[in-house]
Amino acid sequence: MAGAVAAAALLPVAYLLVRAGGGGWSAIADTLFLDRTGRLLVRSLSLAAAVSLASAVIGIALAWLTVRCDLPGRRMWRVVVALPLAVPSYVAAFAFVSNVPTLTGFLPTFAVLTLLSYPYVFLPVAAVLERVDPALEEAARSLGDGPATAFRRVTLRQVRPAAATGSLLVCLYVLSDFGAVSILRFDSFTRVIYQSYQSSFDRRPAAILGCLLLAFTLGILAAEARTRGRGRYYAAGRGAQRRPSLISLGRLRWVAVALPVAVVVLGLAVPLATTLRWLAESVQASVDLGRIGRAGGATALASVLGAGVTALAAIPVALLAARSRSRLAGVIERSAFVGHALPGVVVALSLVFFTVRFMNPLYQRLPVLIFAYLVLFLPLAVSSVYGSALQAPPVLDDVARSLGKRPREVFRTITAPLLAPGVAAGAALVFLTCLKELPATLLLGPTGFETLSTRVWSATQAGAFGDAALPALLLVAAGVLPTWLLTRRGRTTVS
Repeated sequence: MAGAVAAAALLPVAYLLVRAGGGGWSAIADTLFLDRTGRLLVRSLSLAAAVSLASAVIGIALAWLTVRCDLPGRRMWRVVVALPLAVPSYVAAFAFVSNVPTLTGFLPTFAVLTLLSYPYVFLPVAAVLERVDPALEEAARSLGDGPATAFRRVTLRQVRPAAATGSLLVCLYVLSDFGAVSILRFDSFTRVIYQSYQSSFDRRPAAILGCLLLAFTLGILAAEARTRGRGRYYAAGRGAQRRPSLISLGRLRWVAVALPVAVVVLGLAVPLATTLRWLAESVQASVDLGRIGRAGGATALASVLGAGVTALAAIPVALLAARSRSRLAGVIERSAFVGHALPGVVVALSLVFFTVRFMNPLYQRLPVLIFAYLVLFLPLAVSSVYGSALQAPPVLDDVARSLGKRPREVFRTITAPLLAPGVAAGAALVFLTCLKELPATLLLGPTGFETLSTRVWSATQAGAFGDAALPALLLVAAGVLPTWLLTRRGRTTVS
């Protein structure tokens, strides 16, 4: 069963490669060696690098201020600065463009994506800073290092793995983003792939560009795995667990508050305030509540189905990963994670090609969209179920079978209850991620099937910001509460 799930997750990748190579090397070369392709590559990688670096700086600074310093209201800021993670990129872009229509190009796109991406770094770094042993930093201070020097020489090295992982997630997020780059009219790979698919009868160039983006995405993952190295960052002994003392900022306490205030205002308050303003103006005119209600129902239907199917598919993969150390088990687990490294537009494009060629009756049908959600978000569910699977050791199954229980009964009465918390958490994560997914829903949704995300997209493309306000507000509201709860519980969760 786990092998079948992994094979299904790899199907879009395999078919995309076949589709791109169908015209031979000459067709590939005609697309790859265009000047425009080179410019796309430079622009996309430059944007990803710039946003990753800025997010790392902001995320580390905020984590240090809210965890290790006597920042006024630091416990409140620890929660609030994570909330921009709940704002879809196309909602934030729509908010800024509706206020300043001339915002286009690299710098606005860089600013919007940075404001939404820094929590990917902030959350893991803050978690590490709360658990890190203060002995090394105190030793550096006792040898004459000031707070800034001790932070640079000691603390920064201890949080480097968490910061690197968060920056990697930011990089992948930027490379796969479709909403913000489209609304802000920045030509990145995802936007051009979508335009190529929509405007051309020959869709092979879109597949070739998708493969190129896939290659660079997997290359970034491989480079990160190699540079991670074998360094250890845990203490040799157990020692006493104690919290580090807070660093006094002195007169700079109130100046330092400017950083969390700025990022929260720009990343959360501006999108919410703009959306509410447009909502108020649209209410004074007219709001098609019936259409928005249908879009909300379609969003709930697709997200619930996507979450349920993905959570169930994650069970055999997580169980195999937790209970087997064989090479095959490792290959299956890594195969299930490949889809999460793919932009939604690439996965959707491959499924369009596949269904049109081999399963035409399913083209633009709901099952294909649900399958895309499975490919894209399976790792989220696997990661959640894996933690519960570690608490369901196979020895319990062996004991039950020795008492005469059948395998199906053993799973139902012993394994399933132990896995239930992880399955529920994974389903919730996938549900929230499906709510915001845009390119896969645009390309694969059935004809006339409008979700909240596609409603925001179509309204902003037409310049009807009032029509986009209510669905945008509903999307943000659906994401803020879970993000707040996860932050309050000290969890680090990324979609």
